[in-house]
Amino acid sequence: MTKQLDKVLYTAEAHTTGGRDGAGKTSDGALDVKLSSPGSGKPGTNPEQLFAVGYSACFIGAMKAVGPKIEIKVPDDVSVDAKVSLGPTDGGKAYGIAVKLAVSLPGLDDAQKKTLVDAAHQVCPYSNATRGNIEVDLTIV
Repeated sequence: MTKQLDKVLYTAEAHTTGGRDGAGKTSDGALDVKLSSPGSGKPGTNPEQLFAVGYSACFIGAMKAVGPKIEIKVPDDVSVDAKVSLGPTDGGKAYGIAVKLAVSLPGLDDAQKKTLVDAAHQVCPYSNATRGNIEVDLTIV
């Protein structure tokens, strides 16, 4: 079942040409990147790197959103290291991605860390978009 937005809070707009060896730019000009295929050695970033930055930033935002509701203060030095892997699926018939997020929450006890990460994973837009579609491994470091 497809979930629909109750209300649009923000819409990102981007224009991309050339695919993995092209360029992409947002409508407001805040992001303007040259793209290159992973492992090509060419200058530029790739969609997996952009996804890793987006997911990790969004996950921190989700922790900051749920933290006050569950009475856990998110540390100022919170960080998330993201790994997004690309590889074949279905015996090479298609391609997919897998995500590993390593969440660092200095100063919180283990129970607080787990509660916060679990709650954030339920509300994070990236987690909700990927849930049941790709492997997402959350680790607390």
